[in-house]
Formats: sequence, C-alpha cells, structure tokens
Amino acid sequence: MTPAPIVLATTRSQGTRDVAIALAGHLRAGDLLVLDGPLGAGKTTFTQGLGAGLGVRGPVASPTFVIARVHPNLGEGPMLVHVDAYRLAGGFDIDDLDLETELEDAVTVVEWGRDRVEHLVDSYLMIELERPAEVVDGGADDPEEPRTLAVHAVGPRWDDAAVADLRADLVRAAAGGTPEEES
Repeated sequence: MTPAPIVLATTRSQGTRDVAIALAGHLRAGDLLVLDGPLGAGKTTFTQGLGAGLGVRGPVASPTFVIARVHPNLGEGPMLVHVDAYRLAGGFDIDDLDLETELEDAVTVVEWGRDRVEHLVDSYLMIELERPAEVVDGGADDPEEPRTLAVHAVGPRWDDAAVADLRADLVRAAAGGTPEEES
C-alpha cells in the first residue's frame, strides 16, 4: 500500500526552501526526487533548499540550458545531481543523460521528470509543487506567493516508518520550525 501523500503549504520562498532542507536530512545516496509543477511553482527554489540541506557546493541554479548540473558535497554526504527535463524531447531523452551511473552516488533531482525517470529506480519521491490558480492565470511571478507541496513516497525505501518520520519533519518545517526545536 502506498502511503498517503504529505501535503504542505508554504507562504514564502524561504518556506519552500525550509521544507527541502528538512527533507535533505532524510536522504541518502541513491535517492531520486521527481519534481513536478507549472512554471514558477518553485522547483528550483526547492532544489536550492535541498542543496543547502545536503551541504553541496553551490549556487544551485536552474539547469534548463545545460540540462544537468552536478554539485559535489562539501562534507561527507552525497553529491546532488540536478536535472531539468523540460527541454528533453525528440531524439534526445533522459536515457541519453546516463543518470544510472550517478544514481548510486548522488541524490538526484529531476525537474519536469514525471513519467520520464521513475523507471530508473524502485523507490522515489514525487514532489508536486503548485501555485495558486489566480497567480498562474494572472501572470504574476512573485516568488513570495504561497505554494502547496505534495510529497508522494513510492517504493520500498519509503516504508511506513520512514514516511512517518519524514511527515513529522516536513510538517514542522512548513510551520516554520526545525527538528532541533523539539529536542
């Protein structure tokens, strides 16, 4: 049985980063995150927080024009591979990036990856980011607008205990707290 998604609301871009920082504490080399959502939903902002939480060399920026960026870890943790699958089409697809060679040694994040990368692993996190409809329809591009994040844990890596721990930390982060505050 797949666990219910973890649904979170953030009110500022820093809130989206805080959720990603909290998530980073649960990740290890070999983990795959698939980010999905419309333009401006906060996929790169989320990945910036993830990079900060993992302690990788930055800055983490959108890899739209280079397709993929590798951020080495500044400490002992895994590197971050940040992929933007938005422009992948035609004769060039995700398999051409040869992500399998880095999956074991990295946390891999694929923006626009829905239905493109899930076949690479048996477990992953699908993270759907959404902006309010009036912001998207109105053409506003304010990074401080509220966002909704839905985290779907798929596969044996994300069993009930792992998801329960993840849920507690992400809900706390979305509310503006940190795991250390409960100690």
